[in-house]
Amino acid sequence: MSRLHPTFACGSLKLAGTLDTAPGKTGLLIVSGSNEIRSGAFAGQARLASAIARAGFPVFRFDRRGVGDSEGENRGHRSSRRDIASAREAFMALAPDVDRIVAFGNCDAASALMLTGGEGFDGLVLSNPWTMGDTPSGEQRTPPPAAIRQRYAQKLRNPREVARLLTGGVDLRKLAHGLLKSAQSAPEPSSLADELRNALRPYEGQVSILLATGDRTAQVFEANWDADDPRISRCAGAGHSYVEPAHREWLKAQVLKALRS
Repeated sequence: MSRLHPTFACGSLKLAGTLDTAPGKTGLLIVSGSNEIRSGAFAGQARLASAIARAGFPVFRFDRRGVGDSEGENRGHRSSRRDIASAREAFMALAPDVDRIVAFGNCDAASALMLTGGEGFDGLVLSNPWTMGDTPSGEQRTPPPAAIRQRYAQKLRNPREVARLLTGGVDLRKLAHGLLKSAQSAPEPSSLADELRNALRPYEGQVSILLATGDRTAQVFEANWDADDPRISRCAGAGHSYVEPAHREWLKAQVLKALRS
């Protein structure tokens, strides 16, 4: 296994990529979200790529236009279809033995893949898809009532949190405010969630939806999605970027499962 740092064309612009080589015929394309460079938050995508390549699957990741080492203007995930397609073509040219590609994205990168309808990919791994507006900068100030109820239920199952409540370690005013929020009716369904649902509906490849239960983005997605969707897998207690060792291992296992299917 080796790590290469090629550049590739997206129209007249030059984008930066990283290829972790491996002998497998199925490859993983990692799409970065928001303004995140291809190494990922806390180098999480670089670690994931290395682990997947060690398991025998080549991995390609890249900086989309206007991000990191790539030229151009960053116009957000809604305008990244061309970037994704160019990265896929570059991956195939750099790893000609690859005949099957699975794409992975977290947050608005997952939404970007959904908006493309999975075009050109044999499988999609969609982690914590963004459904709260056009860009993560428009994130809602508070989670939906269902997500707040879920958070309080998790706390009440934790003996340490119960002890804090009984010994006065909890701000009762804040608790009362949260309980009031949790009792409210659900908000109107997200129009972006409907758009993602419609864009993904015709896709015939394999889809895995991964949700970190401790992440607000995932909670809002689930509030706007069919909770019984059989494609959903949940990582209990994980945060948005799966930074804890056990959560990183869970994510790796889910990605490998999709590659081996």
